[in-house]
Amino acid sequence: MNNQFTHDPLDYHELNAMLNLLDEQGNIQFESDKQAARQFFLQHVNQNTVFFHNLNEKLDYLINEGYYEPEVLAQYSPAFIGKIWDEAYQVKFRFRTFLGAYKFFTSYALKTRDGKRYLERFEDRVVMTALTLARGDETFALQLMNEVIHQRFQPATPTFINSGKKNRGELISCFLLRIEDNMESIGRAINSSLQLSRRGGGVALLLSNLREQGAPIKGILNQSSGVVPVMKLLEDSFSYANQLGARQGAGAVYLNVHHPDIMQFLDTKRENADEKIRIKTLSLGVVVPDITLELAKQNKDMYLFSPHDVERTYGIPFSEISVTEKYHEMVDDPRIRKSKISARSLFQTLAEIQFESGYPYIMFEDTVNQANPIEGRINMSNLCSEILQVNDASLFNHDLSYAKLGSDISCNLGSINIAKALYGGDLPQTIDISIKALSAVSEMSAIDSVPSIHKGNDESHAIGLGQMNLHGFLARENIHYDSEEAIDFTNVYFATVLFHCLVASNKLAKHKQTTFNGFENSTYASGTFFDKYLDDDFQPKTQKVTELISKLDLYLPNKEDWSILKEQVMQSGLYNRNLQAIPPTGSISYINDSTASIHPVTAKIEIRKEGKIGRVYFPAPYLDNTNLEYYRDAYEIGPKAIIDVYAAATQHVDQGLSLTLFFTDNVTTRDINKAQIYAWKKKIKTLYYIRIRQKALDGTQVDGCVSCSL
Repeated sequence: MNNQFTHDPLDYHELNAMLNLLDEQGNIQFESDKQAARQFFLQHVNQNTVFFHNLNEKLDYLINEGYYEPEVLAQYSPAFIGKIWDEAYQVKFRFRTFLGAYKFFTSYALKTRDGKRYLERFEDRVVMTALTLARGDETFALQLMNEVIHQRFQPATPTFINSGKKNRGELISCFLLRIEDNMESIGRAINSSLQLSRRGGGVALLLSNLREQGAPIKGILNQSSGVVPVMKLLEDSFSYANQLGARQGAGAVYLNVHHPDIMQFLDTKRENADEKIRIKTLSLGVVVPDITLELAKQNKDMYLFSPHDVERTYGIPFSEISVTEKYHEMVDDPRIRKSKISARSLFQTLAEIQFESGYPYIMFEDTVNQANPIEGRINMSNLCSEILQVNDASLFNHDLSYAKLGSDISCNLGSINIAKALYGGDLPQTIDISIKALSAVSEMSAIDSVPSIHKGNDESHAIGLGQMNLHGFLARENIHYDSEEAIDFTNVYFATVLFHCLVASNKLAKHKQTTFNGFENSTYASGTFFDKYLDDDFQPKTQKVTELISKLDLYLPNKEDWSILKEQVMQSGLYNRNLQAIPPTGSISYINDSTASIHPVTAKIEIRKEGKIGRVYFPAPYLDNTNLEYYRDAYEIGPKAIIDVYAAATQHVDQGLSLTLFFTDNVTTRDINKAQIYAWKKKIKTLYYIRIRQKALDGTQVDGCVSCSL
């Protein structure tokens, strides 16, 4: 191919850019991107990779120079190590897109300490991840390697980057901490945020229990500064603990909308906010009870309650109270100081702030807790709004030691690539291996610097198995994302995934002869969790999906299967307190040639800015010049259809799903409010970002930071 601009042959960046240019027949030049991926290896990767004559020489070097953790490899025989590496390379893995290859080598591959030369290929990173998580189990190591190398399952970024390395960060994606209404808890939370952030995790914190601005301290009125100064302290902490400059520390804070500081909390994200209160990098989330939406529907005022008074009155923190259940009782109680605002004004403000910044995230408190199978109350979420777990408060002595050690939350994540798991794979086996791998991440994580995280992880073995590439799969099967068939497939697929997640966790409970702490008080133990699966067959309702399931030879569990599983779970328990969470999946989507999470694509050919290289183009998975109509983007599809698909999945996911709402540039705040109300009515648990289609001056898409994405 001749290059009319610079030199011959075209370099990989120029080849990739041809995706943005139609050929003489008006077709997208997909072949140019495949050539770009190949030239990236020829022109860059191969020339900048440290050469070794054989595997032994390579491993000796990586161990002796302190790159690999010798204990990981010492768990296996030399013969097995040779075997697993041989099998990985025999797959002959190739990146289908330039961006997939570029993302892997810039963000995941092990490099020399000066950052200039590569020490790993994709196969090496996959093998080291499998060997690390298998902990000496050769059969499991081979199984996990095969799932990851064939891209049926992908561990989260922290797990994939850090596994097997000598000087590594944590394997966990993010953490959730609650703060109680005392200085000891605030101080501990700031220190814990520093400790967790420097280890590579995003951190979310609950502020709902903190007394409001002007509340009394030790009986003296107008002493409390409220939540905003604590937010400023946390923001500075995350900026300071920036993970050796690799990325900014990432934090989020959640506040109940019936907290008296709610309007100041939201004002911190206004574009014209005073610098004294403006929050630039901290993510904001709000907790919204059903009563708030009912009051807005009736155009009534809503009362805001002093958390300090609520705790003194009820003997438990504000976050442990169901505001919906206790609302009128608290309104009538003279012991609780209160103020009021217009409920509709609150939602108008929410939409205005979201219009400007994309924040806050929204957690529908009652929907979340009604669906929660675990005893206890869920009062917050995480940086990406998909983690929904119960927590337990810690109590502190004056010297900051623990009077009572509570339980906080960690997110052990990984995702299944729906298309690749269903095309030629074995879905039950993929899920079984994935659950086992994520449980290993939980078991291998012991964060002593934050004892409440350590305790919560040890007691729960909680994990979050995610999904990605739904739109890619649907489009390949000629199913429109905004169709009855898409909802039908999503419903039966996620019901099937749930079944096999429970089977896998039950198997682990039998093998390890233990269950998660509190299993006996869950709806799993009582059996009521299974009622809806015994009352209704989750089989396809449309002809097209019926034919698709048959073509895939995918077995869907029936009522008898669910009945047998119910008996097994009630008898032997579950190892994992939480099993599923659907994260946004960031860079791993590109590496896996996958559409992100279960969202529709944001463009047929996505334009991204990648560091020094500038613009990079990514073609949607399975897109070609014959099926363009099935790749309408998220802005065209609109929020209602996306909510419908997510609602079909949500009913089978014990935690949350990162759901972003997409709007065209003519959206109004009323449109945003209508979408929020529709989501609530459809039993959506959380809403992540609000995205409004806009273009930067150079034509690239404007995207916000996804701090906790995989």
